[in-house]
Amino acid sequence: MLFEQLGLTAPLLKALQREGYTIPTPIQVQAIPAALNGKDILGLAQTGTGKTAAFALPILQLLEGKQYKGYKHIRALILTPTRELAVQISESFESYGRYTGVKQEVIFGGVSQHAQTLALRNGTDILIATPGRLLDLMNQGYVHLDHLELFVLDEADRMLDMGFVHDVRKVIKALPKQKQTMLFSATMPPPIAQIVASLLHAPVKIEVTPVSSTVDRIDQFVYFIPKQKKQSLLVHLLHEKNMERILVFTRTKHGADRIAKDLKKASIHADAIHGNKSQSARQNALNNFKRGKLKVLVATDIAARGIDVDALEHVINFDMPDVAETYVHRIGRTGRAGAAGTAISFCDGKEEMNNLKSINKLIGLKIPAVAHPFEHLTA
Repeated sequence: MLFEQLGLTAPLLKALQREGYTIPTPIQVQAIPAALNGKDILGLAQTGTGKTAAFALPILQLLEGKQYKGYKHIRALILTPTRELAVQISESFESYGRYTGVKQEVIFGGVSQHAQTLALRNGTDILIATPGRLLDLMNQGYVHLDHLELFVLDEADRMLDMGFVHDVRKVIKALPKQKQTMLFSATMPPPIAQIVASLLHAPVKIEVTPVSSTVDRIDQFVYFIPKQKKQSLLVHLLHEKNMERILVFTRTKHGADRIAKDLKKASIHADAIHGNKSQSARQNALNNFKRGKLKVLVATDIAARGIDVDALEHVINFDMPDVAETYVHRIGRTGRAGAAGTAISFCDGKEEMNNLKSINKLIGLKIPAVAHPFEHLTA
């Protein structure tokens, strides 16, 4: 299957060709024709499945086919939980829509709203937004959604995790009744299922990348290591192994800061991202990581949502996640697009064995353990 077979127009195909994309992912194959036919979409998909293009391409085509002269009312709204995701989605719309004449703007919190309100004064076809800033600008009269035709709720379960679900409900209440809606979520907890039931009309349900296929292409290993020796093992592996760019996951914000600080002491270029850091600090760290200036990025699960780094070869679980599905999300950031990927987990035999057992059960295999003499490692 090629993009040419999905019913996309020449300007979009030209942009895809320029980006080097020829073969759509499974979610794109299913979602694009359905969305072009005006159907509501329920996409159960993890980050890295190509879901941004699955909604961006049909939105661009639908808006391009019916453009109005004069002031551009907001006709499509994409609601996403973090600044990082909003910026990535905006960049995707810019790339795919470069030959369409469709205009897009992005708004998010953590920065001055002045530049964003100036941009909105001239009108836009598509608005990409985080919930808090969107509600602020709606309340101040800068954003009007009366002419909205398309609505995308992206990373719905992450909205719930981050405490945005009430803001999301407020936004939904302000939307016109008649519209086409696409909702994407990796999981379907009850509050999200309620939103789906109230928001989507006879949706086409698309489920891609089951857990097993996500992890099949990634080499996975576990080190059984006492908690107090994990930091020494991390430094040892980073010095001994030829690793280029490593994403390290930890459960807590404090833990992320401590790990990054200790790595710097060991002369390893590292930084941490988590919810307590400013948006600009998080963006700087992510940009430095993408450009190769940082060897290690230490992240909490919530902050890491939206990290999409090409050629990421190693993910290290410094702490075992409490929820088995989180393990799959974490390691799914490596081994993308057919590339090799390795996931290494540090498991404290006393405190984290139950977490590991749950993960093994979920992915249907026993992660192989690596024998390692820990006596020389300091606590």
